[in-house]
Amino acid sequence: MTSVRLRLLILALTPLIVLMPLLLVLGMSRWTADYDEVLIANVESELRIANQYLARLLAQTGNELDAVAGSVEFAQQLDSPAAEQAAFFAEIQDRLGLDFLQFLPIGVAVEDGEDWPVIARAARGQSGAEIDVFSNARLARLNDALAVRAQVPVIDTPAAVPTDRKIEDRGMVVHAASPVDLDGAQGVLVGGMLLNRNLNFIDTINDLVYLNAVTGGDRQGTATLFLDDLRISTNVRLFEDVRALGTRVSAEVREAVLIDGRTWLDRAFVVNDWYISGYQPITDSFGERVGMLYVGFLEAPFAQAKQEAFWWMLAAFFAVLALSAPVFLWLARGIFSPLERMTKVMHRVGKGELSARIGAVPARDEIGAVAHHLDWLLEQVQERDRQLRSWNDALNQRVDQRTAELREANEKLEQTFRQLVMSEKLASIGEITAGVAHEINNPVAVIMGNVDVIRETLGPDAEPVATELGLIDRQLSRIEVIVGKLLKFAAPSEFSDCEHNIALRPLVQDCLVLVDHLISRGGIEVHYDLDEVPPVRADSGEIQQVVVNLVVNAVQAMQGAGRLALYLSPEDRDGMAGVALSVQDSGPGVPEALLRSLFDPFFTTKPGEGTGLGLSISQTLIQRAGGIITVRNRAEGGAAFTVWLPQTPEDAAPP
Repeated sequence: MTSVRLRLLILALTPLIVLMPLLLVLGMSRWTADYDEVLIANVESELRIANQYLARLLAQTGNELDAVAGSVEFAQQLDSPAAEQAAFFAEIQDRLGLDFLQFLPIGVAVEDGEDWPVIARAARGQSGAEIDVFSNARLARLNDALAVRAQVPVIDTPAAVPTDRKIEDRGMVVHAASPVDLDGAQGVLVGGMLLNRNLNFIDTINDLVYLNAVTGGDRQGTATLFLDDLRISTNVRLFEDVRALGTRVSAEVREAVLIDGRTWLDRAFVVNDWYISGYQPITDSFGERVGMLYVGFLEAPFAQAKQEAFWWMLAAFFAVLALSAPVFLWLARGIFSPLERMTKVMHRVGKGELSARIGAVPARDEIGAVAHHLDWLLEQVQERDRQLRSWNDALNQRVDQRTAELREANEKLEQTFRQLVMSEKLASIGEITAGVAHEINNPVAVIMGNVDVIRETLGPDAEPVATELGLIDRQLSRIEVIVGKLLKFAAPSEFSDCEHNIALRPLVQDCLVLVDHLISRGGIEVHYDLDEVPPVRADSGEIQQVVVNLVVNAVQAMQGAGRLALYLSPEDRDGMAGVALSVQDSGPGVPEALLRSLFDPFFTTKPGEGTGLGLSISQTLIQRAGGIITVRNRAEGGAAFTVWLPQTPEDAAPP
């Protein structure tokens, strides 16, 4: 029994003794890497805050300068004596926290703008604020105190790029300019703030960035402004109460940030200790990298925390190792073998192998009973699975069958509905045409009788109007033909066709004469290009009815002045010779959604003005002649209807 326990102990603890140290090292390495990533992410966030403060300072300075340049008080001071102007500028400069403020007339501003893009843009009417580097001479021209304040002695710094400089006398300046365009005065208002030795600026950044005591307490958090690679404003300490002004950044950081233009987010040696650091390049108004903005916090407290965590984990490992042996021996008896078999079976079942079974288990305790009961449950599950699969197959067959039946019934219902709708429409057409034919034929007969009376009454004197009377006769006959064709459209099976070879060119010209009054009244420009085309076999009255209907629709669509174009030319379609007539207008065209319904009976785009039968009748007449009528919207605007008719076969054409 002792031998079995020892073997189980060795079997159980060997992976723990061998693998756990490796896992501990890997886990600690991964934890350390994640911990370092958190620190880097933290310093990146802090650098972003510092950069946002610098951007806000620039924007605020520019906005405040814009407010002064546009103020009434400033406009009034431009006409004041020089002493009052100087007092006013000193007051504004003090109120805005600027180190210099001056007004440059437009001529001077243009000259200075050749050296400073900020002033050049302001001279063109665009205000702005940038970081610029002033020479000591320029600072002296502004204020002797600024030139003195800008001077920072260069301190020899280990790991920095070697230099012969002894003092840095240039000044990094928040440089802002606003255009001034007042009555009698044009120029640029220029102001700025010197950042060299500006401890209030750098302490404000430090206070904003390091609000918490974790990275900012006990002077752990630091911030610095660099001119080139030199610290000109910082809260990094060279000694206890001496700030490290004049010290320089390491050559590695300088190469990455100032030369390559990259943001540095890593550990770095700062003056006299290691810091988790973030450096970001600062560019001036010329787009040149002139300095760096830095934030960072001491690495030592966090390195100590990582070391302490490592020793705690190591101690916990040995404690677990010491407690594992007796606990394992106490729990392991008679458990591993049956449980492993059950686990394997459940894994196989999980993959879909429902026939997997545990089988006989030597143990007669609760584990053996569980194993036996689990096999019985698996039998039940397998049987239920077979039944469910059978029911599922039967159900799928029934669903497919019912779906097919419903689809077929739905198609039949939809087809029957369309037939009913068309039947109702045709029935309505028949009822309408019967009444229309009766109502039209009576006045036509009266007109015809009165024309005959006019001829008999006038006798020879009717000769001057013989053409007009003949035109009336022909149009009355046409009315009778149209009425007959309308009846024929309503009940086509009761009439026989009367087709003959017709020439489309004179027919189209006659149609233009018939609708000339509509064209003239609307002030419409007519353009037509009618080629001599082969004859087509159709009823001339029907084709004339179609052409007149298309022209009238085009005139109505333009609703006033516009351009009507008719083109007649030979055209082959699907290998068959034919003739195409195109009627085009310059109206608004037809909405794309309505193009497919345009030839339906009773469909109209002019509710209350028409019956909606014109295009439906025209389509029926053209199809009866073996042709096709189509519609499209023109790219330049308006609609184009095209009527294509097959050419009369040569053996049927007249000699």
